[in-house]
Amino acid sequence: MQPVSHLSRDRTAYLRLAKLDIFDYYLSPLLVWALLAPALRLDPQILVVLLVFLLGEVLVMVTMVALDDLTGYRDGSDIANYAPDDRRRRLARKPLVAGTLTEQQVLRFAWITGVLGAVLWIAATVIAPHTPLWTVLLAAVTFVFAVQYSWGVKLSYRGFQEFFLAALGWSVVLVPYGLTSGRFEGFALVQALVFGLGPLLFGVYSNTNDIEGDRQVGRPTVAVLTSRRGNALFVGAVSAAETALILLAPFVGGPWWFPLAMLPMIVLRMRQWRTGFVHGDILRARKLGVHVHRLTVLLLVVLDLVVIR
Repeated sequence: MQPVSHLSRDRTAYLRLAKLDIFDYYLSPLLVWALLAPALRLDPQILVVLLVFLLGEVLVMVTMVALDDLTGYRDGSDIANYAPDDRRRRLARKPLVAGTLTEQQVLRFAWITGVLGAVLWIAATVIAPHTPLWTVLLAAVTFVFAVQYSWGVKLSYRGFQEFFLAALGWSVVLVPYGLTSGRFEGFALVQALVFGLGPLLFGVYSNTNDIEGDRQVGRPTVAVLTSRRGNALFVGAVSAAETALILLAPFVGGPWWFPLAMLPMIVLRMRQWRTGFVHGDILRARKLGVHVHRLTVLLLVVLDLVVIR
C-alpha cells in the first residue's frame, strides 16, 4: 500500500498536470447562460446541459494539456522553456520535468480523462433540448482536434497552433449555445469570436517567451517563424481584430452602446501589447492578458443580462 504522503504528492502532481488554475476556457458556459432568453436561464434541463457540457469540457482540456506536456517533455521543449534557473516560471507546473509523474502515468491519465470527457459531451447532446447538426459536428471536430493538438497528428507542430487556440474558444461557446437555444445568431457569434481570441491573446505571449525552446523542436509558431517585429505586428493585428469585432456588434443585433461598454477591455488590450512589445516584459504582458480575458467575460455576461431581457 502506498504511503499517505506519496498519495498526497501524486494528487498534487495530477492537479498541476491538469492546470485547473487556468480556467479561462471554462467560463464559456457562463457566457452561454447569459446569452439565453430569461425564460431559459432557470430551466432545469438547460442548467443540466450546461453543467454536463462544462464537466466534459474540463476533462477534454485536461486531456489536451496532459498530452501537450508529454510531447513537450519528450521533445525537450519543456525542459528548455522551464529550465531550473528560470525564476519567473514555475517548474512544478510541469510534473514530468519536475520528476513528480512518469510518462506512463501522464499517458494513462490523459486516456481516462479523454474518454470521460467524450462520454460527457455525448451525454450533453443526448439530453439537450436542441441538437442542430452543426453543433454535433462541431463538438466532434473539437474533441478530435483537442486530442490531436500535440499528440498523434500534432496540429500545434504543423503551424495551426494560434488558430486552434482561438477556434477552441469559439467552439466551447457555440456548441452549448446551439444545444440550449437551437439558434445561430450574429450577436452571439461575435461574442463567441471575442471569447476565443482571449486565450489566444495570452497564448501568443507565451509563444513569444518560448521562441528558443519551440525553435529547437521545430514547433512553428508565429513567434518562431517571423522576426520580432513581425511577431509584434501579428499580435497587434489579432488585438485589432478583437476590437473590430466589438465595433461590429451593433450591426449584428447588439446595442449601439456595446463598444462603449467594452472600452475598458480595449484600453487594457492596448496596454498589454505595449507592455510586451514596447517595454519588453513578455511574461507580465501574458499575465495581463489572462486578466483582460476574464474582465471581458465579466463585461459580456453583465451586458447580456442587461440587453437580453
